[in-house]
Amino acid sequence: MEFSTHMPEALDQARSAAARGEVPVGAVLVGADGRVLARAGNRTREDSDPTAHAEILAIRAACAALGSERLPGAQLWVTLEPCPMCAAAISAARIAVLYYGADDPRMGGVRHGARVFDHPQCHHRPEIIDGISAEESRNLLQDFFRARRGAGTLARDG
Repeated sequence: MEFSTHMPEALDQARSAAARGEVPVGAVLVGADGRVLARAGNRTREDSDPTAHAEILAIRAACAALGSERLPGAQLWVTLEPCPMCAAAISAARIAVLYYGADDPRMGGVRHGARVFDHPQCHHRPEIIDGISAEESRNLLQDFFRARRGAGTLARDG
């Protein structure tokens, strides 16, 4: 199968999230056959759900579409390093490859912080490819938080 990046679609999802007032993180989940199974952007505020991160929403939608709790051979494209919750869900879903854009030294759970996939209790470790469109992903986040600070709103979650 020929390699194709899905980061532009993930970035579109992140921009849509920002337009809704959500932290701009987007995700695209691609099946083993290369077909896009799900796309999502953060919806924590809109859904009043702290678990409604882009990765979780994409995993839920893909699993529902396939009628399975596992996604072997799938690839997840996300604009920001997944948090520990999302990393655990990626492991539980048996996603084969995780591609992500910007590092998240504050809340990341892959290369920073909890480093979920490095724990002995982690039963599935995806291949990880980071830095894809990292600058564009980082700029989206920085612009979003800069605008919120300028509006006098405290932004805490990501």
